[in-house]
Amino acid sequence: MVEINKIREQFPILHQKVNGKPLVYFDNAATTQKPLSVIEALNTYYTKDNANIHRAAHTLAARSTEMFEDTRKTIQAFINARELEECIFTKGVTESINLVAQTWGRKFLQVGDEVVITCMEHHSNIVPWQMICEEKGAILKVIPINDSGELLMDEFDKLLSPKTKMVACVWVSNALGTINPVKEIIEKAHAVGAKVLLDGAQACSHLDVDVQTLDCDFLAISSHKLYGPTGVGVLYGKRELFEAMPPYQGGGEMIKEVSFERTSYNEIPYKFEAGTPNIGDVIAFKYALDFVNELGKENIRNHEKELLHYLVNGLLRLNETDVMSSGVETHHYASPQKTITLIGTAKEKVSVQSFIIEGMHHFDVGMMLDARGIAVRTGHHCTQPLMNRLGLDGTVRASFSVYNTKEEIDVFIEAVSKLVKK
Repeated sequence: MVEINKIREQFPILHQKVNGKPLVYFDNAATTQKPLSVIEALNTYYTKDNANIHRAAHTLAARSTEMFEDTRKTIQAFINARELEECIFTKGVTESINLVAQTWGRKFLQVGDEVVITCMEHHSNIVPWQMICEEKGAILKVIPINDSGELLMDEFDKLLSPKTKMVACVWVSNALGTINPVKEIIEKAHAVGAKVLLDGAQACSHLDVDVQTLDCDFLAISSHKLYGPTGVGVLYGKRELFEAMPPYQGGGEMIKEVSFERTSYNEIPYKFEAGTPNIGDVIAFKYALDFVNELGKENIRNHEKELLHYLVNGLLRLNETDVMSSGVETHHYASPQKTITLIGTAKEKVSVQSFIIEGMHHFDVGMMLDARGIAVRTGHHCTQPLMNRLGLDGTVRASFSVYNTKEEIDVFIEAVSKLVKK
């Protein structure tokens, strides 16, 4: 059971007023808030332990190095990586995907090879592949979706061939909340000899992660979606792939020996960790993972699922006609002036719900909600091709985390009801 009041006590940012109203933070898909343990860990590092890592014999450096590597051990356990060295620190999912595209892609893609992505990808899992495909003469293909925001797996089957070298797929859509069938995708991709990269930005705070069971080749994670600091990410990759890939950047730490004639490269993971990393934030990330582990993914998931159903029911009650949404009752109520349309009604979802209000621009809705202290995300959510497929220029997106409450949703529904009746 989630003890919501005790959880909320750990998040100081939630206890404030915005525009004279108590803050209701429903923008968790963009970034989650940080518990005190993370904030205090960052403060402790800079006030007591600040030193560069791996390169000095003094006490501060030894302490910092140990804590930095403790985070790597924690992430290894969190995703059940086979080896510690298969977890590389990056700036986030965006850098992780670029690293794979620019190293694995540059070495292994050839003219006529194919990379498959999905219609619901974030720009960070589209643009790097476009860039490397253009450079190498490879072809980018896209798995289409249905109107509910689910992948058309029959079409995916048709896209696969011996020419398919990489399938880069979002595990959970940031714009729709759709949970994609990644286990099936991985199995089908491997059957034709392709590698699979999963964008785990939205998945890892909601879903259980076991990279060995999934058998994915790469998994990209961002700390700030997992209650941790910004500017920190992890790229998981199978050892044999990392060892076959060239370095992403040159500099300190990623080398074994340097001369003016030649350079030999370090072992993984250091081969991909050039320069001084974001030490303090990596250390603090461990405390975010500890927070998730202590609560338990199942408890988090159950709480968020309950919130999602409560929100969807509330939005549907504002509508004039029967509206069907998977797992949600149908309601018939008196006609408002404006209709709410739910965007993204997949059968398998996390706690993300996008919607539009008839006759209102999504940005205006966001501003009006902000005036009431309610933080939501508006726009195309860095998924412009997805919005084009849906015939939209953007949506309003409410996304929940473990510290959100039904009472906050009541405030949100009341605010939306005033907008649809204007």
